[in-house]
Order: sequence, then structure tokens, then C-alpha cells
Amino acid sequence: MTQPATPSVPASGEEIGFIGLGVMGRPMALKLARAGTRLVVWNRSPASAEPLRAAGAAVAGSVEEVFARTRLVICMLVNEAALDAVLRRGTPAFAELVAGRLIVSMGSNAPDYSRGLAAEIAAAGGRYVEAPVSGSRKPAEAGQLVCMVGGEADAIAEVRPLLPAMCRDVVACGPVGNALLMKLAVNLFLTTMLAGLAEAVHFADRQGLDLATLEAAIDSGPMSCDFTRVKLPKFIARDFSVQAATEDAFNSTRLIADAARAAGLASPMLDLAGALYGESIGLGNGRLDMATVLHAIEHRTEQLAAARVRPALAAVG
Repeated sequence: MTQPATPSVPASGEEIGFIGLGVMGRPMALKLARAGTRLVVWNRSPASAEPLRAAGAAVAGSVEEVFARTRLVICMLVNEAALDAVLRRGTPAFAELVAGRLIVSMGSNAPDYSRGLAAEIAAAGGRYVEAPVSGSRKPAEAGQLVCMVGGEADAIAEVRPLLPAMCRDVVACGPVGNALLMKLAVNLFLTTMLAGLAEAVHFADRQGLDLATLEAAIDSGPMSCDFTRVKLPKFIARDFSVQAATEDAFNSTRLIADAARAAGLASPMLDLAGALYGESIGLGNGRLDMATVLHAIEHRTEQLAAARVRPALAAVG
């Protein structure tokens, strides 16, 4: 459900920690800072923190400084290994960092991992909310992400005032684990949808159709949505500058597949889409936009053409 508008800063005006200033984290943190939130930020690559400094955030020299100065810490990190490293999980420093603090993970991780982390944080005297977001860099820059939240009701209530600066909608999903499962369900649709759109563009292009006309036909019909209006122009312009990276899309398909297998579920469309994103990474597109799935489809067409040529050459020979 959509939450009503609330102040973007806790009533106390306390400092809030934000760790992870990558493709998604930096615009999200900037939206918070520009809304008046007193941020203390840290990123492994210090240069990424400079726009936050310019926006009025304090730039910490270490993870430990972030935790020393704040009670609520948002983490927007690329994977589980990065989050474990930041929290010093598996070391005595973990309990020292998280005790008495509320940790909010907004990245995409496995639901079972999130449940395990929540239990360890609780055992150390801290609290935890998972709050993965749906959207890419452009929606992050516009504050138009959709956030799915899971955790204890009181902890979620403390986090909610911060979310409207970054997110258009907030969807409550229940206990820890459910928000990430919901994100995986959304990503299953997204990753297969983009692969299907890429195949449609490839089909039209190789049939000699005008791609601008294809765009007009899709924009005029029931398949038109924000997603197609963003991705179709990128396909037509062959603009693969990153909004959501191919490598991240592939990792998402692996998380979804793992969850499906654990539940004994078939995922045929996901499996094909995942293979295509993996093939695009093999073509060198890992840190380019996930729209490079088009390259994988084009490569398969080239392989088909080569397979047809080989017998003909053998016959001539």
C-alpha cells in the first residue's frame, strides 16, 4: 500500500548514516540530503562521496565513524559480501557496530540471507529492516523508486519518515524475508520483460522495419508503460550507458532461480532470460546497461547464420 506523505527527517533531526554510493545509492542519498536529512555517508571509493559533501552531508572517514555518529544506518550495497564486510560480520566488531542501532538494507539479497542477518543483529542488540527498491538510476534520481519493506512494525515505523524523499511508493510486505521475495517476483517480471522487448526490437530491425515506427506502435498500444518508454529509445539509439547493469540483472536472475529451486518451482522464462544476460556479460557488457541483452540475442542470430554457411561451404569444397 502507498504510505501517506510524512516528514523526510526524524523529529529529533538526528544524523542518519548512509553507506554505499554507487549507481543507485548516490542518487538516493542525494535525494535525502536535499530534503534536509542530516546524513553521514561513507563509500569505499571516496570520490563518489563528493557530490554528497557538496549537498551538505558529512563524509565519514570510515564505516566505524558512521556507526559512532548515528543510530539508524542505511546500507545500499551491491551484494551480500559487501554488506557483510561493511557490518564486520563474523568478527567481534559486528556486535559493537550494530548494538543499539537500526540497520536498513536497501539492496537486493537472498531472503534466507536477510533472515539470518536479522537474527544475528537482534542477538547483538540491534534491529533490522529490509527495504529493497524497484527501479533503476533514472527513477532513483527522480525519487520515483518503489520500496518494499519487511521487518518488525516498530522498526519500519522509524524508517518510514525517510522513505518519501527517495521513493514514490512504499509497500509493506510483512516480516523480514517477504520484502526481498516480493522484490524477486517483481524482478522476474522485469528481467523477462526486457529480454522480450529486446527480442521484439531485434525481430523488427532484422525484418527491415523502422524502429521509430515500432516505438510509436508500442507507445500507442496496451504494452506501453514507463519501462518501455525508457528502454525503447535506448535500444533504438543503441545507448547502453548504465541505468541498471547487466551484471546486476544477471545476479538478480540467479537469486530468483535459487529461490524458485528451493521452493520446487519451475521458472522457464527466467532461466532463458538469465542465460541471455549471462551471455551478454560474456560479450564484455557486465557493467553496461542490462539493455545489452540485445547483444546476446544478436550474437545468437550471428551463430545461426554461421551454422547455415558452414554446410554450404563444405559442399562447395
